[in-house]
Order: sequence, then structure tokens, then C-alpha cells
Amino acid sequence: MKYFAHETSIIDLDCEIGDNTKIWHFSHIMSGCKIGFSCNIGQNVVISPLVELGKNVKIQNNVSVYTGVICEDDVFLGPSMVFTNVINPRSHVNRKNEYLQTLVRKGASIGANATIVCGNEIGTYAMIGAGAVITKPVKPYALVVGNPAKQIGWVSENGHKLEFNEYGIAFCPETRQEYKLTDGKVQRIK
Repeated sequence: MKYFAHETSIIDLDCEIGDNTKIWHFSHIMSGCKIGFSCNIGQNVVISPLVELGKNVKIQNNVSVYTGVICEDDVFLGPSMVFTNVINPRSHVNRKNEYLQTLVRKGASIGANATIVCGNEIGTYAMIGAGAVITKPVKPYALVVGNPAKQIGWVSENGHKLEFNEYGIAFCPETRQEYKLTDGKVQRIK
């Protein structure tokens, strides 16, 4: 075993857990999930069956990652944020065959207490503000806030708000990486 699991955590059979991953107090890793290397699973987290986490995913305390969720590399899930996996849940109706996939792309961050309604894609390096409710797909590099969430700008790969000039060019104030805005889409210029 090349990962750390706190003695109070529960890890079911048939899980794949990458090297250097840390699983903290009272967390439950359920069978059939795949967790990449160098992930950090905070306290009181549930990773449901068949969930896939890429490398270096950070999950803060009190998050349930339900079946149907896929997080690519370098995703950040803030404290007590929420995923759903059924669009119309009812206690008396079994909808386990109706789980909708939610895809969180590389580098995206989801703020504390945000809710992600199932069936949506969170774009590469998007930033979801604390408490936001996501009801539709989020574009790569988009900054979204509110309930329901609305896009209020764009962010760099390091999470800084981008200010585009008249030519549609912006620079990250931290890294000086260059970004181009064209037809409502942002891309990093290599």
C-alpha cells in the first residue's frame, strides 16, 4: 500500500487508489472507484462506486462524490460542495439506472457549498464560486457565481480574473501566461 489512509477511514474492496494519495478521518471509499495518485481526500468524504478521480484531485471536508461523477486531473472540490446524480429524485421511485454523468474537467475548482446539478460539464480551469448552483454546462476558464449560476468573467489557470484588451488578449497577473478570447471562448496561447 503506497497511499495513506487514516485508521477511521473505510476502504471497500476493489478500489484503485494511486500512490501518495491521502485519505483522512471518517471517509468512505466505496468499491469500484478509481482514485489517481497524489489526491487528498478530506475528512468525512464519501467516494461512491464507479467514481473516477484523476491525479492531484483535492477534496475538502464533507463532500459526497456520487456515482456518475468523473473528475479529471488537478480538480479542487471545496468544503461541503454537493453533487447530485438523479435529476428528479423521489424516495419511492428507484432511479439507480438513471444516474446522469457529471464531468469536471482538468484544473476546475468548485467553491465551498456550491451545488452541481447532474448531467453538466464543468470546463477546463473553470471556477465555480462559493454557494453557486450549477444548472447548465460551464465553459472552460469561466468564472461563475450565484443561484442559478451566471458567468461573470474569465479566469487564468492560476485562478486570477482575466481582463481582456480590445484585441481579445489577457495576461495572468501571476504567471504572465497569455490568453485569447474569440467568439465567447477562451484559450491559453502556448
